[in-house]
Amino acid sequence: MSEQFDQRKAQAAAWFGALRDDIVAAFEALEDSQQTGPLALRPPGRFEVSETRRRAGDGSDAGGGVMSVMRGGRVFEKVGVNVSTVHGELGKPARAAMAARKDFPGMERDPRFWASGISLVAHMQNPHTPAVHLNTRMFWTPHGWWFGGGTDLNPCLPYDEDTAAFHATLKMHCDRHDPDYYPRFKAWADEYFFVPHRGRARGVGGIFFDDHDTGDWEADFAFVQDVGRAFLPAFLPLVERRRDLAWTEADRAAQIAHRGLYAEYNLIYDRGIKFGLATGHDIEAIMMSMPPLASWP
Repeated sequence: MSEQFDQRKAQAAAWFGALRDDIVAAFEALEDSQQTGPLALRPPGRFEVSETRRRAGDGSDAGGGVMSVMRGGRVFEKVGVNVSTVHGELGKPARAAMAARKDFPGMERDPRFWASGISLVAHMQNPHTPAVHLNTRMFWTPHGWWFGGGTDLNPCLPYDEDTAAFHATLKMHCDRHDPDYYPRFKAWADEYFFVPHRGRARGVGGIFFDDHDTGDWEADFAFVQDVGRAFLPAFLPLVERRRDLAWTEADRAAQIAHRGLYAEYNLIYDRGIKFGLATGHDIEAIMMSMPPLASWP
């Protein structure tokens, strides 16, 4: 079983890396194709790529990944696409939380873990073009494994047709695996991406799932791959539709105010950021999702 999961870990990590490559190429192609508007006069944006490392408590190497960030582009004001594969031992608070979530009492005896995934957040130049988030991951312990993640749309100026198109693409990819997935994971996203202290959602939703283990690793991995494959066809048409619309100073003010809501959610509630901070991952990679500018009342 251990050898089998070593192969599965390698498969999952390779997939997240390949998805990252496809998204980076597509986003740079968008930058090249932006030929109108005042920002078209600047050079097309390109990703700056750097290696990230995680160190265990004793200073030993515990994995890492690649951080790719584009700033000040024609289409993207800031976008990050990170992949990582880390391993080590969970600290006591994380062990207790994991045991409670997954009914893994063995975590106290053997707290080893391995995790790999992709994380993306895009903040756009044009306020009419929605911000977006994507994350998928595989998590393994000696006591069990699961997949998690999701994607959600975060427009500051929502368009009903954009929301409908985004959700329709997600539903189509979910339905290939189980007709119950989309309604269940949409409802989960509506709950997870809610900002309690503001009494509102951070965007117009998407899908979210965690602890996903049906007992069939191949089927679950195929589903996670399709979540990744759904991202570009769900998001790129919205960018194409909105990126040339004229915007006002009021539109820009609404955009950076909405980013304040996004920042509050990420810092207070986001499970991925909490896990990264608790396990000592690269701080710049963890905070990659934060917007370049934000405002509060």
